[in-house]
Amino acid sequence: MQRVLTSLRLTRPWRSPPARSCASAAAAARDPEIQVRALEGPDKGITEILMNRPHARNALGNVLVSELLEALARLRDDRQVRVLLFRSGVKGVFCADVNSRLRGADLKEREQMSEAEVGVFVQRLRGLMNEIAAFPAPTIAAMDGYALGGGLELALACDLRVAASSAVMGLIETTRGLLPGAGGTQRLPRCLGVALAKELIFTGRRLSGTQAQALGLVNHAVAQNEEGNAAYHRARELAQEILPQAPIAVRLGKVAIDRGMEVDIASGMAIEGMCYAQNIPTQDRLEGMAAFREKRPPRFVGE
Repeated sequence: MQRVLTSLRLTRPWRSPPARSCASAAAAARDPEIQVRALEGPDKGITEILMNRPHARNALGNVLVSELLEALARLRDDRQVRVLLFRSGVKGVFCADVNSRLRGADLKEREQMSEAEVGVFVQRLRGLMNEIAAFPAPTIAAMDGYALGGGLELALACDLRVAASSAVMGLIETTRGLLPGAGGTQRLPRCLGVALAKELIFTGRRLSGTQAQALGLVNHAVAQNEEGNAAYHRARELAQEILPQAPIAVRLGKVAIDRGMEVDIASGMAIEGMCYAQNIPTQDRLEGMAAFREKRPPRFVGE
């Protein structure tokens, strides 16, 4: 059965973004380049961000970056968001930033920027990826098509990645006289190891979804369907596996892993201990033990 998508209702107010220039306001007046949707029914707890910039194949231009940052700010403190899923509304593309087949508006924008403006934009792009990586709930990228340059950097900032076997991905910046500047040089080595990451970045090589899974770049690769959204459906199935688990424990597990990976193992053990201590007084921990004792499924509430 097709699940019903509804408009997102936020549980807490959020601050309005800073006032935009006339040019930015005009851009914002156009149709939004992302849609934020909270799924209902059995999928309740999954929120998806759908990128929809077909004229530029979801290239990361100023407006798209602004809308993504605003969406993340709105969702960050919403405890009803148990899993955040990034997907594309453009068939055959996840996010093809720095794409040779179609010079996306992001490149056209950057061609008109001064060196100082380019530096500011890339710093903002890096900030977006950091916000995705730091999002408190698990994040999943559903790559049903091209994920190149900044598009792959966005996927790398997510906790989990699912790709269609026919998807194409790569950090191809060196083929454009650039280098990855939105976290690719840091996240790819942590994902694949230093030597392999260097090979892929130095050569600008592109990988299929199947090749990416073999290397460990994506968690799952699935055969594409006629609708072109097979990775999205597999990503949603993966999210459904997370939904029944204790929300606070999952979030603290993410903190323990992410922070622990940046330090030596002794420090990592201390971080794990602090996260475990925060989980001890939760109602969910008591519910988990009671459910085990009573031989029934637990009913976690996130408290």
